[in-house]
Amino acid sequence: MDALTRERTLIGLDSETGLDLEPAQRPTRDEAMAAVRTLLAWAGDNPDREGLLDTPQRVVDAYGEWFAGYRGDPVEALSRTFEDVQGYDDMVMLRGIDVQSHCEHHMAPFLGKAWVAYMPTGKVVGLSKLARLVEIFAKRLQTQETMTMQIADAIEDHLSAAGVAVLIDAEHQCMSTRGVRHHDVSTITTQFRGVFRTDKVLQQRFMDLVTRK
Repeated sequence: MDALTRERTLIGLDSETGLDLEPAQRPTRDEAMAAVRTLLAWAGDNPDREGLLDTPQRVVDAYGEWFAGYRGDPVEALSRTFEDVQGYDDMVMLRGIDVQSHCEHHMAPFLGKAWVAYMPTGKVVGLSKLARLVEIFAKRLQTQETMTMQIADAIEDHLSAAGVAVLIDAEHQCMSTRGVRHHDVSTITTQFRGVFRTDKVLQQRFMDLVTRK
């Protein structure tokens, strides 16, 4: 599956045919605010009371920030690379990248950290671009498992890395604030590609750096 196909899968798959779905028609801002008013009324409140008059506008603005990843391009984020690295061929790792995402099942936040590493093969990408890549995928409706794979896929595909390692540790409010209501439970997902999968010493080195204070 190439990167473009992976991007299309973010739109969704038809549950019966398994085929990619086309993007939904984006509503207008006024239509989005009207939907918020409907939800406020459904919750049992009065959208016309003073404290809620500006809530639809604020929610739509917040959604623009929370889901800005749909307007981001992972390929562009990784497009600028540097080859003058004096032959550097060891692990490049970013530790503790903030993850602020929303569960696609309940649209509830899940918050945590990501650790991302890759083994370059002659070129490296700017460090801020790795953090930007995580942000692009996080700021979409997600499952943590899918997001972990998407980050690894993008780095593996577009940097031609010899290996990629990704670990995400996050707490899901869909579990802590509703349903079973279990607090202080975090979810850990990992992806190891290339030499990080085949070289257990390198994989352990990555995990040691994840846990190092």
